[in-house]
Amino acid sequence: MIRGIHHINLLVRDLDDAMERYRRMLGVDDFIIDSLEGRAVRTARFRTGDSWIVLVQPTGPGEPQRVLDEQGEGLFLLSFDVDDLDSAGEHITQAGGALRGEPRRGLEGWSVIDVAPESLCGAQIQLAEDAQKND
Repeated sequence: MIRGIHHINLLVRDLDDAMERYRRMLGVDDFIIDSLEGRAVRTARFRTGDSWIVLVQPTGPGEPQRVLDEQGEGLFLLSFDVDDLDSAGEHITQAGGALRGEPRRGLEGWSVIDVAPESLCGAQIQLAEDAQKND
């Protein structure tokens, strides 16, 4: 069902500062900067192998801001790459797990849905289907 790690979201307070640190300390210089108005975030992402690392700065109220306020900067969520989001979500619910919310559009048209943390030992897990991979 899972093909790999699609992306890892890391919460940051200041996106520009975070990008500068990643440039200076890790040599990352190919950021793709974007925003998701519906999630109230600015993002900067880069590829590492087959996965994306996404730096996420909240710009308003919502789940990312709540988590940043409660837990500080760092790991926000791990997103697994799946072939078919609907089938993967159905598999989780049939196996006794639960999903949070409805599927939504992420960056670059990614289709994503969150898995209820209690389903997977408290981890913030998301499933992602990359439409470009399946075209």
